Amino acid sequence: MSRYPFARIDLAALKYNLQRVRQFAPQSQVMSVIKADAYGHGVIQVAQALKQSDAFAVARLKEAITLRQQGFQQPITVFEGVSTIEEWQLAAEYDLTPVLHQQKHLDFLLKADIKQPFPFMWLMLETGMHRLGLPAPVIEQIIKQLEGRTDLIEKLGLMSHFANSDLVNDARNQQQLAVMQNLAEKSGLAVCMANSAAIISLPASHYQWVRPGLMLYGVSPFADKSGAEVGLKPVMQIISKLIASQQLSAGDEVGYGGQWTAEKTMRMGVVSIGYGDGYSRHLSNAGEVIIRGQRVPVIGRVSMDTICVNLEACPEARLDDEVIIWGTEALTVEWLAEQAGTIPYELLCCVTPRVIREYLDG
Repeated sequence: MSRYPFARIDLAALKYNLQRVRQFAPQSQVMSVIKADAYGHGVIQVAQALKQSDAFAVARLKEAITLRQQGFQQPITVFEGVSTIEEWQLAAEYDLTPVLHQQKHLDFLLKADIKQPFPFMWLMLETGMHRLGLPAPVIEQIIKQLEGRTDLIEKLGLMSHFANSDLVNDARNQQQLAVMQNLAEKSGLAVCMANSAAIISLPASHYQWVRPGLMLYGVSPFADKSGAEVGLKPVMQIISKLIASQQLSAGDEVGYGGQWTAEKTMRMGVVSIGYGDGYSRHLSNAGEVIIRGQRVPVIGRVSMDTICVNLEACPEARLDDEVIIWGTEALTVEWLAEQAGTIPYELLCCVTPRVIREYLDG
């Protein structure tokens, strides 16, 4: 049975990138973000490789409970929080760390039957992104309501999120930072604000906690830099194979809709990967792959199971040759995302379960 296409996940690179985070923010604790199945890399294997993290973070309660049921004991932050009395009680039962970002969250918490206090809880401060969070005056009132409730919570912290930290020197970053700094000084609470881009470019935002996501997986959060250029190692490499080839004549159209036409006699190949595997359809006539060390262009529309490639630059290509889809310094997921008009996060998260993950450690 063919193993292609498959994703080779380098756990040693993952551990290396965690150490790079610690080099960027040596005075901060690290909350590794492993939501969305660890950005498509496989959450259980990634969590095991990142067990030296000071905490984990996921988006939803279900993700956090899965980690607990798999035996992970690290503090686990739930970014979206919990929004019913029953969910508060479940979060307490599994010793989780919800983020409180709505007034109703507090209302439900105060009504919940909590058998054991939460060791920690993050309060989400609205600093300028206008997505999740409450304004400073409301957060101050919540702090007053909760600081004496040792039956509910042992310790509180402040969290916020940058809207533009990937834009180095953007004035809005400093504006958001100022809002956080003001409340941090007034409250004396620990702060978690820096995502991957801020870890690299905004040292003033590191505070007591940082929460790397994309950079753990070896991908740059900046549009004008690759992961290698900021000292990271790629973790996911997707590999497939050449399953067919044929000779085209001038005027032959390739694929659905005939959106690519041969201008002369030439050889084309078919690679076993498509949008059913998570290869973006926006890479039609825009992507490239590597065969025998040579980059060759994708031609025609991306199909559900296959893509077609122009083999003129690689005449020695043969059936069953391995094809690198992305994940080397010669062909990065950052470059492909730019070609697709999207961001690397999306390409990584869209790799479907039928692409088998193979794990190696070094």
